[in-house]
Amino acid sequence: MIPLFEKKKSAARALTALSRPGEPVWTPRDYASLARAGFQKNVIAYRSIRLVSEAAASAPLRVVEGARVMGAHPLLDLLNRPNPEQSGQTLLESLYGFLETAGNAYLEAVRLDGQVRELWALRPDRMKALAGAGGWTDGYEYGVEGKKTRFTRDSDGFLPVLHLKLFHPTNDHYGLAPLEAAATAVDFHNAALAWNKALLDNAARPSGALVYKGPDGAENLTAEQFERLKEELSSAYSGIANAGRPLVLDGGLDWRSMSLSPSDMDFVEAKNGAAREIALAFGVPPQLLGIPGDNTYANYREANLAFWRQTVLPLVRKTASALSAWLAPRFDGASVELDAANIDALSADRDAHWARISAASFLSDAEKRRALGIAEAP
Repeated sequence: MIPLFEKKKSAARALTALSRPGEPVWTPRDYASLARAGFQKNVIAYRSIRLVSEAAASAPLRVVEGARVMGAHPLLDLLNRPNPEQSGQTLLESLYGFLETAGNAYLEAVRLDGQVRELWALRPDRMKALAGAGGWTDGYEYGVEGKKTRFTRDSDGFLPVLHLKLFHPTNDHYGLAPLEAAATAVDFHNAALAWNKALLDNAARPSGALVYKGPDGAENLTAEQFERLKEELSSAYSGIANAGRPLVLDGGLDWRSMSLSPSDMDFVEAKNGAAREIALAFGVPPQLLGIPGDNTYANYREANLAFWRQTVLPLVRKTASALSAWLAPRFDGASVELDAANIDALSADRDAHWARISAASFLSDAEKRRALGIAEAP
């Protein structure tokens, strides 16, 4: 007899269940190190993450039921005021910031009487995925200073944690952070800044050797002469105040330079090249960051449009789709969409789109309004 109901599951996903159900799948990288070296110490990565997160959080979202855009809806209220401490834009900025820094971002839904009342962004370094018997993530464990709490599916099947992640080709449970892909460029850029700082601190310290040519029988300096020479170099020729001060040599001393100049190393261009690679990992045109030597775009406006089209809009659409799949069953099937028509940065594209729709004589006014994403006329 054929059963009336079947429980479907992927045969391939079962192969990824290498750990026992309920055990954490540990994050395969050091999030704290990435955050310190990238966001906290590297100006290019910091600005790139800020640009992406702030732009994506500023993109307006709307709630749709069927083909109707809702002007008022409980889900819209939740998105605008997700919790007592944050506005909707502030919450989304944190969410996108975590996603760009760690490759993973988590939202917790707080329910009261079966209804979702609050949303909170959780730190990704504190969250561990719990693999189920079929290989899919079946829950999460959040730990702070030895205290842990687990998020598992409720009796109605709702998982109170939404996990957003960027694509990772070799990990089934966690995403790949742009900072991890740009780690080499970040290290190079940080080392370049450290080198510049050391050069500034020791601007006039000779990068070479003092060679002593004494008379026969006295080829070496005495211990007293050697210590006096070191003290004189340290006090009279080191530091910013002594930058550019010429060496005064006597007693058979000769100066031999032993260092490469920044021009020999093409140092500045290499540093700018690393900055461009960091910006590339985050999808930010270097022109928006003021990095010299990049003429990919004719002007700032084209660079900004490319940034929105290729980086921000796909990220926001992906997030809106995830929010819809997660929250729609709790709000009678209402979905969350990107309201691209109200983005100021795309005003030129919007005007051209409106002109094309308005000129379509074969469309009725109601069809034109639907095509433009405008609520039906009363």
